[in-house]
Amino acid sequence: MMTSPYQQKKMNTNRIEYLKKFLAESPDDPFVLYALATEYRTEMPAKAWEYYEVLLKEHENYAPTYFHAASLAHEFEKVELAKKIYEKGIEVCKAQNERHHLREIQSAYQNFLFEEE
Repeated sequence: MMTSPYQQKKMNTNRIEYLKKFLAESPDDPFVLYALATEYRTEMPAKAWEYYEVLLKEHENYAPTYFHAASLAHEFEKVELAKKIYEKGIEVCKAQNERHHLREIQSAYQNFLFEEE
């Protein structure tokens, strides 16, 4: 299993509770879902994945999701799923002219392809 850059970051339970309150008030806000996934990413990656799945299904155009969701799928050794997520993320970023996210995800995708050769 590959090493995550998130392994150094500790989960902040206070921030999680705060974000859950925001989510209750705005259940369709993709940023709140994304922030929760980010908080869970290190210590509870399966829980983070639940939030990424919601984002991928219900908020397809939320570009920041793809880089992190693909990376986590790869960590879970779901190689084909990670590939599909990277590719979809590249499409979304191009369609939205999200240059920063596009560069980030293209670079990660190239590294992913290199690792999987």
